Amino acid sequence: MPTTDINRPEVLAEVNAVFDAYEQALVGNDIEVLDTLFWHSPLTLRYGAGENLYGFEAIQAFRQGRPTGNLARTVTARQVTTFGDHTAVANIEFVRAGSERIGRQSQTWVRMPEGWRVVAAHVSLML
Repeated sequence: MPTTDINRPEVLAEVNAVFDAYEQALVGNDIEVLDTLFWHSPLTLRYGAGENLYGFEAIQAFRQGRPTGNLARTVTARQVTTFGDHTAVANIEFVRAGSERIGRQSQTWVRMPEGWRVVAAHVSLML
């Protein structure tokens, strides 16, 4: 892949916008938007701080059953990289109010016919 296909401004802007929508939905517990932004496939996965979720249905069930308190967080570092027109990775570090632990989130985004969707995600906390 030519390096000119990495972080093309128009593709990077698209992914940053959808990532911002995801972050807003996450801290606002907008499950409908979160569900929309994940690929609806049994191949989708999300490794969380305390759970391993395989398939969209497991991710959806987790979102519906998780506690809705203390979802706000401050993003302290962010790196989004796009590869061509159809693939991107987004990584952030974050902290929650009242905690000194650093959280990390990684997502792989793929442009599907219906738009950009998360196909894999990983959330963890540093000790």
